Amino acid sequence: MGDAWARFLDRFPTIKALAAADLAAVLRAWAGLGYNRRAVNLHRLARLVVSEHGGRLPRSVEALERLPGIGPYTARAVAAIAFGERAAPVDTNVRRVLGRLTGMAQPFPRSEIQALADGLVPAERPCEWTHALMDLGATVCRSSRPSCEVCPLNAFCAWAATPSRRVARKARQAPVRFEASSRWLRGRIVERLRDAADRSWVPLDQPIGAHREDAIERALGALERDGLVERHPDRARVARLPMSGAMPGALG
Repeated sequence: MGDAWARFLDRFPTIKALAAADLAAVLRAWAGLGYNRRAVNLHRLARLVVSEHGGRLPRSVEALERLPGIGPYTARAVAAIAFGERAAPVDTNVRRVLGRLTGMAQPFPRSEIQALADGLVPAERPCEWTHALMDLGATVCRSSRPSCEVCPLNAFCAWAATPSRRVARKARQAPVRFEASSRWLRGRIVERLRDAADRSWVPLDQPIGAHREDAIERALGALERDGLVERHPDRARVARLPMSGAMPGALG
């Protein structure tokens, strides 16, 4: 993904460059970078930042959360790590560390953990604080076999002080083959449209893997709602990558 991300940044080095591009070009450049919906949101975000923030990403959590594709975690991570704002992004590891530290019952309540994290983050060096908590949860306060004996919070931790602490194991479920999922099918459809000549309509009237007409039709409907494809007005299961980047109800 590192090389793909470098190529994407070479193609769109600034927010303004990304905003000026057609969505089809962005989706083609996004190949290899994960869920295509993220490319749509990133394109929408760039256009909104240009139109409402002068092409510069806002610093505050509140303003960041109003941008497409940015939720509470990402807004706080950007604010803390990129801008040094006093913000506390809470991922799975941070939630586990703070939940155990305070003795909260599992599953750890998200709103309470977030409020606790917001109150604890220091005004100085919030970026380092964020990385430290995440690393502590990933390497020491693990979900299973935590290393309490080397944890710097051991003396203050309610969970470590519990004599009979046990880590509950999740029941294993039979894995679902990815190729049988609608997510796999949507990804293959976007790949076919991405590989087509610019603005070419692509017929999707043949099975894709094990997916037949009904599944392809449902996948196209979902992709259209997400702004990832443009469907032919007259021909069934014929589509192309969108150009404008507009999404139903996206900005209005």
